[in-house]
Amino acid sequence: MRDGVITEADTCREFVTPRLVEAGWGTAPHAIGEQHSFTHGRIIVAGGKVRRGKQKRADYLLYYRRDFPLAVVEAKEIGLPAETGVQQAREYAEILGLKFAYATNGHRIIEIDYTTGTEREVDRYATPDELFARLTAATQLPQNVLSPLLEPFNLASGKVPRYYQQIAINRVIEAILLGQKRILVTLATGTGKTCVAFQVCWKLWNSRWNRTGEYRRPKILFLADRNILVDDPMAKMFAPFGDARHKIVSGDVSQSRDMYFGIYQALSTASEDVFRQYRPDFFDLIIIDECHRGSSRNDSNWRAVLD
Repeated sequence: MRDGVITEADTCREFVTPRLVEAGWGTAPHAIGEQHSFTHGRIIVAGGKVRRGKQKRADYLLYYRRDFPLAVVEAKEIGLPAETGVQQAREYAEILGLKFAYATNGHRIIEIDYTTGTEREVDRYATPDELFARLTAATQLPQNVLSPLLEPFNLASGKVPRYYQQIAINRVIEAILLGQKRILVTLATGTGKTCVAFQVCWKLWNSRWNRTGEYRRPKILFLADRNILVDDPMAKMFAPFGDARHKIVSGDVSQSRDMYFGIYQALSTASEDVFRQYRPDFFDLIIIDECHRGSSRNDSNWRAVLD
């Protein structure tokens, strides 16, 4: 409280947080993230000087699991109308790829549901299970295949995927779980495609997803057209896979590992088609790095490897 006026922080502490806890968001495995900054601020260059713009910070993020947020909550001080926070709640939900948002002044709660396109006043926050049920119904994801989506990220590197990487990872896994056979992920240079690929592989591998629904880890191939594009990720980013890693080279076509790395040149040499020693359905998932290059052309010498 400041000069007898209840501030936004007071509103959060006294009115918003207790109601979120009441709805079950504070009980593990669910979680409430408070004052969550998700951008460093836009880079602004003026007069030869570089500075950062204002960070984007959500008052609350509501997590269904540690790395799986479902909703954003924008709180305003109690003296302002709840509607004051609607636009910001919408903006943050859209940036973060979330389907649910709330705007509140502590007393009144406005819910924005992108799965139905509705905005309405509600008397309580939806529970974690209610929101997750709405999300899976909207995406038509079968209940029996959801574990890869909820599998935590591997944070061994100490790097938490940035918000746009998290969106890419979750969208790819959603598409895979819906049975989509070909998925194209496009990110700008330097925005962490290898990080996205690693986390997708990790979540699927650790949750034992595979195409046939058996109880086993998947066989995954990371394919590129230059050694540097497979050696570096294999040694660094994909290190948590440990002994499950294997680089395919002529004369060493081990089939007992899970996480394979290869380049087209090694899979199809002038004297031997190494790739033919793997059944066409051997791999559950194939990731093609820089897929817009050589192999994507119909007349490419390497097209046979993909086919």
